[in-house]
Amino acid sequence: MGGKRKADDPDYTVELLWQRDGAEARQGLSLGRIVRAGVELADAEGLAGLSMRKVAERLGFTTMSLYRHVSGREQLIDLMCDAVAGESVGAGDAAERDGWRARLEACAREGWALRRRHPWLAEVRGGRHVPGPNVIACYEQMLAAVAGTGLSPSEVIAVAGLVGRFVDSEALLLAETAETERRSGLSEEEWWGSRDTLFERLNDYPTIARLWEEGGFDQPEDPFEFGLARLLDGIELLIQRYKTSDETGVCVMCGTPVEQPASGRPKAYCSPSCRQRAYRRRRTGQD
Repeated sequence: MGGKRKADDPDYTVELLWQRDGAEARQGLSLGRIVRAGVELADAEGLAGLSMRKVAERLGFTTMSLYRHVSGREQLIDLMCDAVAGESVGAGDAAERDGWRARLEACAREGWALRRRHPWLAEVRGGRHVPGPNVIACYEQMLAAVAGTGLSPSEVIAVAGLVGRFVDSEALLLAETAETERRSGLSEEEWWGSRDTLFERLNDYPTIARLWEEGGFDQPEDPFEFGLARLLDGIELLIQRYKTSDETGVCVMCGTPVEQPASGRPKAYCSPSCRQRAYRRRRTGQD
């Protein structure tokens, strides 16, 4: 009964994530050893190959002995995620002079490198995995990279989430590809290279055929590099709009930047037409 409560209790997982592996390490089996063995197993076989039984066998103990330290597989995964996240802490700590883009890019690249080293991270799905101190520290770095850009608090959080999900989605595609290759015994190139019956039909699709003939599929863009650059470009455009608004002000009707006079009353509208629209709204009681 007590074991079941611990397995279902996120607060107990928080306690485990923040506890230090101290005296128990002298007893032969410790939480730290269990977590390290789980990481090694998942690195070799993916999450599909991770089980409490296999971790116990790897350590030379019985499965039941593991339950004195960790309540089950899901809790172990939370601990494993935090353990490997420690490899990335500090990645976004570039100097302020490097700018938000360099700092956020460093976080994204380190997250990508971490998932290349531990592909199973991309297989951890769902929003109810309890984060530990290392996971939170990495998230803090991403938030800090854009917190001083003029974005609203909710936009800062949205930007960090957007970049994080991009890294996860690209990593998941790699993990799924690797798993398919393991199961089939064929590489992606070998499998697609045998699809002649499909390629013969592509001439019926003019855009695909033209891009194929022009070599567009021969040397494709690196999906991570291309996607990260475009993502950062979009965030930069959003931040630049805020800077423009701070310098010029914006029209209260349409949001167009409005050049402000050096002195006197600030301008609220970008044009006479917007001023008239505002006047009509007030007359008709829309505001």
